[in-house]
Amino acid sequence: MQQLKFVFLIAVLFSSGHTMGQVDEAEVTNAIVSGNEKAQEAANTAAEVDYRKALALDPKRTEAQFNLANNHYAGAHYDEAAQRYFLTQKNAANRSAKHSAFHNLGNVHMQNKDYAKAVESYKNALRNNPMDDETRYNYALAKSLLEDEQQQNQQQDQNDDKNQNKDQNQEQNQDQDNNKDQDQDSDQEEEGEDGEDKEDENEGDEKDPKDDKKDQDKDQKDADKNDKPQQPKQQPKEGQLSPEQIKSLLEAMNNQEKKVQDKVNAKKAKGIPVKGKKDW
Repeated sequence: MQQLKFVFLIAVLFSSGHTMGQVDEAEVTNAIVSGNEKAQEAANTAAEVDYRKALALDPKRTEAQFNLANNHYAGAHYDEAAQRYFLTQKNAANRSAKHSAFHNLGNVHMQNKDYAKAVESYKNALRNNPMDDETRYNYALAKSLLEDEQQQNQQQDQNDDKNQNKDQNQEQNQDQDNNKDQDQDSDQEEEGEDGEDKEDENEGDEKDPKDDKKDQDKDQKDADKNDKPQQPKQQPKEGQLSPEQIKSLLEAMNNQEKKVQDKVNAKKAKGIPVKGKKDW
């Protein structure tokens, strides 16, 4: 349980640097006592006025610093309270005042959930008063909360690392999938280009339309020629031979002439003597 240490002083010890001519100690003390009474009545604003009045008269009065810090703590003004507790332990003339200032400073850090600083503050308080049970309890509580926090942070770091690795693996898998898709797209593009090349080759094999027209014109001419009526054969006039008869006569004459020539050649062959043959 976090409990504040309070200092309500009626009798005040004078520091060596103060004299009656410099500071009205009675007035300072009265201001502190008035502030304490108002603090007990929960009149924090009025109590703060009295504490500040005392500090204006004597800035190093640790009682005023300490009780003003408690007043800030009660109003949940923890930053202001921490500053006042720090000044208290710095200007404190004895170990008891330092112990109380460090104890309450630890309480401020506990309220801010800064457990590491709370542990250090309670340690300093125990150095000045090792027998205080409340300080030992608060120290043990702060230390336990700090260990839990460190374990949670460690677990969170591990979870963050796992999530980071998971995200990296997902990104790598996504990159691999994207690469596969790109490879498939590239293959499809290559197949498409091959198909286009084949189509281009087939288109190159096609006949020129001009050639088709020429062929069509030729076919049309042939058709016109075939469709043209044949001229009738001329019939031979009376007393004249027809071309066919003339051709037959010429062939017969040629055959007859050939036979006569063959006979002449045969006779000539028989009349030629054979060289070197004796007549016995």
